Amino acid sequence: MAQLISIDPVTRIEGHLRIDVEVENGVVKDAWSSGTMFRGIEMLLKGKHPFDAQQVTERICGVCPLVHGTAASYNLDDALGVELPDNARLIRNLCLGANFIQSHILHFYHLAALDYVDVTAVAKYSGNDPALAALRDKVAALAKAGDVYPFLPRYESDDYVSDPELATVLVSHYVQALEMRKKAQEMLTIFYGRMPSFVGTVPGGVTVHPTVSNIAAFRARLTELRAWIDNVYVQDILTVAGVSAYAPFLTAGDSGGNYLAYGGFDQDSRGEEKFLPRGYITGNNVSSVGTFDENKLTESVRYSWYKDECEWLHPKEGKTEPDVHKEGAYSFLKAPRYDGKPMEVGPMARMLVLAGLELSGKRKEKKLLPLVEKLGLGSAVDACVKAGKFGILPRHAMRALECKLLADEMDKWLDELKPGEKIWDKRSIPSESYGRGLVEGPRGALGHWIHIKNKVIENYQCIVPTTWNAAPRDKDGNRGPIETALIGLPVPDPENPINVVRCVRSFDPCLACAIHVIHPEHNGVKEFRVV
Repeated sequence: MAQLISIDPVTRIEGHLRIDVEVENGVVKDAWSSGTMFRGIEMLLKGKHPFDAQQVTERICGVCPLVHGTAASYNLDDALGVELPDNARLIRNLCLGANFIQSHILHFYHLAALDYVDVTAVAKYSGNDPALAALRDKVAALAKAGDVYPFLPRYESDDYVSDPELATVLVSHYVQALEMRKKAQEMLTIFYGRMPSFVGTVPGGVTVHPTVSNIAAFRARLTELRAWIDNVYVQDILTVAGVSAYAPFLTAGDSGGNYLAYGGFDQDSRGEEKFLPRGYITGNNVSSVGTFDENKLTESVRYSWYKDECEWLHPKEGKTEPDVHKEGAYSFLKAPRYDGKPMEVGPMARMLVLAGLELSGKRKEKKLLPLVEKLGLGSAVDACVKAGKFGILPRHAMRALECKLLADEMDKWLDELKPGEKIWDKRSIPSESYGRGLVEGPRGALGHWIHIKNKVIENYQCIVPTTWNAAPRDKDGNRGPIETALIGLPVPDPENPINVVRCVRSFDPCLACAIHVIHPEHNGVKEFRVV
């Protein structure tokens, strides 16, 4: 007999996400992803000065202000006809890259790792390393005081990494990661002033000139982070992926085989060449990367709390008109589609697109494939390709590989900065125009669209990574990527649905980004009854 399991909210993600799964014979048979939080951003921008969008959209999310401010800047650059100076392009790349590093480290160590490591095993550490022994004593003291909240909540599982030596080393890296994230945040404040709610990128460019001293300060922290990524982060991913109990997660958690990347980190003033390339893949056919066409973007709201007039619109003409009483709806996320298909976005999408272009020879300089072979991941990738599925572990591994590739490239971008040269292209606001800013954030493809009319904002729309990944069903009944990825996952103990949250967290959801409407009556959160 089928059993319904509701997890509301899913913890150790950003925002309020509810996941319902129907389990039969210990396996997920159906799933629903529900964004249950109301907010107000896109509607707030109507009638505002266009430049307000860059600052207001940073407030979409306290975790993701950097990427929203960046997308808004490119959006306004497009609407104003800006010719972005190279220094501005490079500084935007460097600060966005610092945000990627911080976010990827945060995701693995502080959000996802506790799904795989038994923290209680640290109390059994009996080795001679003074630092690890001190960590053991600290964790034991926290447990004695009943203050283990940094490591909660957690499910019980019999497949956690429980060897005391290895578990203690991994938990020590959890602690080190806090300092590494701090250094990444410091890097972007060198050019952007503060984080969050930064002030360093504006329509037309950036606000801080590169100098010998700020370049050196940025590079010093980057060098330390590069070493830590190589020697700790990537190695820990390999360690967890090598645990035999987790072998099924190589292919379990596949989102359906469709992947989309807008491309990120401009390599020229017009944004034609990207360090992380644009493209799409269908049916897990990595060897065939399609050319991205922005005109094929649409959003369905059949199962979303929005009026039917919002159905199947391109974001340029998109509408944000809530309908909290809509029959059959179960999410405040819309259902974005590319050419009518649901698409996973994020590190795995970007790395698969990059791998496909390198395999086909369309990307002449090969960076990813040699790294995959160097780290001994070739057989694992081959197994995924043969099975036609990329699951939970590849999602984590590709995030780490991307982090390394990006950190290494950032060192080269620092060399290209030219102190004393232009950082801003001043432009006037047109009476009417359209713009769009398509970037890649840590969690995936992010798009901002603006319509300026009478020199104020007539319409502003965003499609964010988690709107793609955590989307509900569309008008044709097609599930979103997370919903699809949950199908077939083993749930041997309904009281401890650890595999469900492992899968969901592997996408690194950010619900605050994905939901941009406010309740028309009381600005509150919709109430749900959990059964």
